[in-house]
Amino acid sequence: MSNNAKIAIGGVALGLFLWIWLPLWAVVLIVVGVPAAAYLTLDPSQRRRLRRARRREIGR
Repeated sequence: MSNNAKIAIGGVALGLFLWIWLPLWAVVLIVVGVPAAAYLTLDPSQRRRLRRARRREIGR
């Protein structure tokens, strides 16, 4: 099993756990807030590289 698959399975398990134990607004805040905060911590050159990689994959 690849590392990406392990991370995805862990994310789904954590999401289900949070969904059961926390109110819906808190789960949505975590699901949206964590990736947004991670993106904002990147410096401008890393953001450009990430946007370029996304565009390339869309054009496949």
